[in-house]
Amino acid sequence: MKKLSSITVMMLTGILLVFSLNTTAQFWKKNKDSVVENYGFHINGGKKSYSLSFKVYSNLIVVPVVLDESDTLNFILDTGVSSIFITEPAVAEKLGLEYVREVAISGAGEGKSLLAMVSIDHDFKLGKITGYRQNVVVLSEDILNLSEFMGVPIHGIFGHSLFENFIVTIDYNNLVLTVRQTESFKYKKKYGQKYPIVVTQSKPYTDAIRITERGKPERNVRLVIDTGAGHALLLNSEEGNIALPEKVIRANLGRGLNGEIFGDIGRVPKVSIGKNDLYDVLASFPDSLAFSMKFPPSDDNRQGSIGGEFLRRFKLTLNYNEGYMALKPIRRRINQPFEHDMSGLDIRAQKDNLKRLFVIDVIEGSPGDLAGLKANDEIVFVNDDHVDKLTVAEIYRLFSKKEGKSIDIFYRRNGVLTFTTFELKRAI
Repeated sequence: MKKLSSITVMMLTGILLVFSLNTTAQFWKKNKDSVVENYGFHINGGKKSYSLSFKVYSNLIVVPVVLDESDTLNFILDTGVSSIFITEPAVAEKLGLEYVREVAISGAGEGKSLLAMVSIDHDFKLGKITGYRQNVVVLSEDILNLSEFMGVPIHGIFGHSLFENFIVTIDYNNLVLTVRQTESFKYKKKYGQKYPIVVTQSKPYTDAIRITERGKPERNVRLVIDTGAGHALLLNSEEGNIALPEKVIRANLGRGLNGEIFGDIGRVPKVSIGKNDLYDVLASFPDSLAFSMKFPPSDDNRQGSIGGEFLRRFKLTLNYNEGYMALKPIRRRINQPFEHDMSGLDIRAQKDNLKRLFVIDVIEGSPGDLAGLKANDEIVFVNDDHVDKLTVAEIYRLFSKKEGKSIDIFYRRNGVLTFTTFELKRAI
């Protein structure tokens, strides 16, 4: 029996962190005699706009933030989360955070809910943008292990507070995030084509995406716009009246707050928005136990989400205030093929030393398996580059680049350095 294909947890980050938890200002209590001079998110100095650089790992946007007087922390910018989450409890411990409440949170996965603690009255700084007197939700354990999956330190996730207060433009081509005051923003054609969105339960939805399944007419689907998910497209086949493609591979889609997420991966012949048609789009189809039961069709009748692998092909502007997004295609990316890992290797960084990368699992019969690689092998070189120069995300980008591409690997097993090579081969 073949092992399941695997995708890193970043493929589903936005889905994993959608909670019913309400952590708004109801948890913040101030002395009735005090005067609150600042609350909420503001651009320092009253400026109309502010731009900062970001990095992308596994199609996820990572920005530098400071919490109170902390060192610089790496947070994922996620339209799918309503609160500021610290995913690594050690960060909160180092900052000496105090808690006012313990809560149980639910997300995707087949296990039980997870405990988290709420801390109040913090300043959250993103460059020259400050969120004053903010609540922070701290996970009781680093269940997502994002740093290990991405190979860079990841300390938390945030999103909705930024998008609800400003007009936000994400330039995936130049890796620049631009935030503008809502009252001074005027839409121009240079931002791209406008499409309506609806923001419900802190999540932006669009009905503008059209899918064409094999042998069926084109139709619109309601999808969450999810910058916190690395996949291109996720569809709920159980409740969304969407059929699985004829050819799929069984997959471990990642780990959610409530455990492992399993499902299938297949290709949708065509996905369209406006005049933009994208072909043979990779789509994830999570099992009902991990997805549908957590997020039933009554959840705004959503049928899935679009994530970073789709969005990175556009310059994206989100205007929650006026209810639209603008998409401008990036010419060199819009027609790039959608590819899945072609190595069969599940690689992660060591928790205490992210520069050491290990094989966690190998799909039976895959190129990596036929090349002799096994679980617990330490990857040392990939195509002449030492792993010191690579992240896990960069290696997976290489493994998904082109069928037939030769991959050379030096690995260490039981203290012995060994060389092997294989050619990438599509699984789907």
